[in-house]
This record gives sequence, C-alpha cells and structure tokens, in this order.
Amino acid sequence: MKLWDKGFSIDKQIENFTVGNDREIDLHIAKYDVQASKAHAIMLNYIGIITSEELKDLKKGLAKIASDINKNTFIIEDSFEDVHSKIEYELTKQLGEVGKKIHTARSRNDQVLVALQLYYKENLSIINKKIKILFDSLLQLADTHKNKLLPGYTHLQVAMPSSFGLWFSAYAELLIDDVYMINAVKKIVDQNPLGSAAGYGSSFPIDREQTTKELDFSTLKYNVVAAQLSRGKSERSVATALGSLSNTLARFAMDICLYMSQNFGFISFPDELTTGSSIMPHKKNPDVFELIRGKCNKIQALQTEMLLITNNLPSGYHRDYQLLKENIINAFEESKTILDIFNYAIQQIIVKDVDLNDEKYKYLFTVDSINNLVVDGMSFRDAYKEIGEQVQAGTYQPEFDKKHLHIGSIHNLSLDKIKVKFPSI
Repeated sequence: MKLWDKGFSIDKQIENFTVGNDREIDLHIAKYDVQASKAHAIMLNYIGIITSEELKDLKKGLAKIASDINKNTFIIEDSFEDVHSKIEYELTKQLGEVGKKIHTARSRNDQVLVALQLYYKENLSIINKKIKILFDSLLQLADTHKNKLLPGYTHLQVAMPSSFGLWFSAYAELLIDDVYMINAVKKIVDQNPLGSAAGYGSSFPIDREQTTKELDFSTLKYNVVAAQLSRGKSERSVATALGSLSNTLARFAMDICLYMSQNFGFISFPDELTTGSSIMPHKKNPDVFELIRGKCNKIQALQTEMLLITNNLPSGYHRDYQLLKENIINAFEESKTILDIFNYAIQQIIVKDVDLNDEKYKYLFTVDSINNLVVDGMSFRDAYKEIGEQVQAGTYQPEFDKKHLHIGSIHNLSLDKIKVKFPSI
C-alpha cells in the first residue's frame, strides 16, 4: 500500500531504491505517528470533518496499533512503503471507511515531520536524564578521589600537580555545557509542524493550536513553508548537540585509554571489563572505551553529513530528506547506549597511587617552588629565573615532604572550590 497510490504499479527496481530500508527505520517513529494521528483525529472531529462516533472508533483502532508497537509485534511488511501507509491500512482494515478519513487535511510530509519532532523531543529528554546519571557518578568519584594526586600534562609533558577529583569533575562540568546545547535544540524541535501538510497548508478549517496542545508542543511552527523548511535544519541542530556530547565522551574515553597504559599507569579496571589478546597473554585492553571513542567520533561526523545532504536545497519538499532519518535516529540510539555503558564502566574504575619518587615527576612541583619564593618576597620573574637555573643545573629539589602531600594545599584549584550545578532538564 502507498498513500500516493493512483492505480498503477511502480517499477520494482525503482521502488526498492526509493524505499530503501525506510520500513526498519520507521519502527522507531511508529508510536509517534500514532500519537500524531490521534491528535489529528481529535482536531478533525472538533472542526466537523468526522463524527464523535468515528473519532471513538479511530481512537480505539489507534490504541490497538499503539499496543502492538509497545509489545514489539507491529511489523511493516514489504507491501507497505512506510509506517504511515501501514498504520492507515490497519485502521481501514479494522474500521472500514472511517479509517480512510484519517488522512484528511494532512500530507505524508507533515506526518513524518511531526513524528520525527516528537521522537527528537522525547529522546533528547531521555539523553539528558542519562547524562544526569553519569554526571552524578562523576561527582561522586570526584569526591571520593579528591585528594588523590594526578600529574597534570601539557603538550603530553609532565607539567603541574592535579588531582583525580579535578579530572572527574572537569568532565562532569563539560557535560553541563552539553546539556545547555541539548536544551537549546529541544526548543527548536518543540514546535508543532502538523497542519503544514505538503508545505503549503490546508484549505480545510483546521485548528493547529488544538493539535499543538494535544501533542504537548510548547508552540507551533506558524508559517507552513517554514515548517517544511525545518526538515534538515532540525537534524543539523540535533547533530550539533549530539556531537557536542560525543566530543566530551570521546575525549574522556581517550584519557582513560591513555591513563590505563603502562607508560602512565594511573588507573585500571576489573579484568571482566577488559579484553585480551589472542597472542599476548598479558594484555588488558580498554576495548569498551576505544569503541566509545570511535562511536563518538562517528556521531561527531553526522553534522557534516546532515549539512551536505540539505545544503542549498530550495524551499519545498525533496526526497533527499528521507536520507536524514537513518543516521540521525541511529545517533540517538547509539548515544543512549554509550551513556549507559560509560556510566556502568566508570563506576568500577580503579584509581592507583602515583609514585612521586619516579624520576619523570622530578620537576612536577617547580611552579609551586616559584610561588613559595614569591610569597617570601621575591618577584615572580626572579623566582622563575632562580628555579629555572636549578633545573638546568640539576640541583632542583621540591621544598616539601612528598609522603604527606595534600592536593588541596598544593594549589588553589581544589575540588572544594568548584561548584557545579546540573541545569534543569
């Protein structure tokens, strides 16, 4: 069944190419199409297009389909072009002629638009909640390890003392920036496009304010041409937000892979969270975090893909838009999985003690030595020169007992001074 069927058969090779794997992808938005169809039916009743009895039947039919979707028994067979045609077929099969009335005053264009907007809106909220879970885990780890020394690096050279508390809380704070981005995108997709039809509105006296309330959108996309133009713009915005989150997680995963290596040796994980080598029996590989890094980098590339597919398309609908669905939906599903596995794994991290007697940390405290001279009255420039000369001469020695080192006393960036609050979601 095709919603545009006019009594002739399309060439099978052409059909296979144009439909692609839309049926499988559309299963992700099936429940949202049902929600939008219900809201549309309520509006059609309100303006007198369908009777109250017909609305009752349509609600019952849509509830049956929603139940099948929830139980994972809803299938889009090859005889259907997409989820929209399948749902209309099921309604007509159950209800007869009234099922054919559901498409009045709408187009497949605004059907898919509203279903996608609802999907984006709900899944952005889900991702925010998963970020909050990871955020809380990181702050707990930061508090637990706030006094454990972690050598700081610049240019991958030993630089200054830091702490695991700062490391964990740094990524927690970056997640806040990612939530700001996601909240901004939620405002973009929280605009109801239903009623824009094929992009030029409807001659029926539809009530778009009513469907906006029924679907719990904060507002509607008033201009029907703008509603159609939002296809692609919404996806680019979503890709930017998911890319921002992925950037944070990819960099964190890279730190973990680096710090697990024997050359650093700052952290480890239980054996059951790592993998081995088929030839080297000693290996404990951080495959989970390597895959997180790769998957996150893949998501970061999505923004470019969305841009190139839609860049310079003129106003109105184009079939190019169909190509946006698969990878943007995959990015959502992948992001949720990544957040879950990251939180699961990071809670089991093993933080090791750093041996400050190791030769490579000999100059970790030069800045603190300079600061001590400044506190004693020397100018910074002269203090810098004096410690620099000691380093060059090989006579430098830090002026405190390494065995009784307390991170908070070393520098003024202790965790206690960092106040991070998770934004409203």
